[in-house]
Amino acid sequence: MYAVVDDNDRCPCGSGDIFSGCCGPALSGGKPAPTAVQLMRSRFTAFVLGNTEHLLRTWHSTTRPSTLTLDAGIVWTRLDIFEVRAGGPFDEEGTVHFVAQYRSADGRGRQEEKSTFVRENGSWYYVDGESSAS
Repeated sequence: MYAVVDDNDRCPCGSGDIFSGCCGPALSGGKPAPTAVQLMRSRFTAFVLGNTEHLLRTWHSTTRPSTLTLDAGIVWTRLDIFEVRAGGPFDEEGTVHFVAQYRSADGRGRQEEKSTFVRENGSWYYVDGESSAS
């Protein structure tokens, strides 16, 4: 079951900001994320909300799948960012090391990944990542 977030709710990405001032503009397609880490946060929020459109739109064309089906039985609960390399507003690439925690019918789990991002024409895109799940 996907979460429902109002504009004045805290953003699911864990930044502490309200949704309309954090990931909301990126998810609506109105404003691209200014940094790789903010794109990572918006993509986590897209998983929380079941927003496959945002995930596909922000996935680099060289690695993007043609379709994406999310498991509604996974409830994403927390995002922890451990390391960010480059990925700023003037960089062309960056990496973000994170752990995303979730609950499912099988219990609690975590997805750890070192994600690679590139910036093209002023927009950041997720390229790929080295991941482990437990």
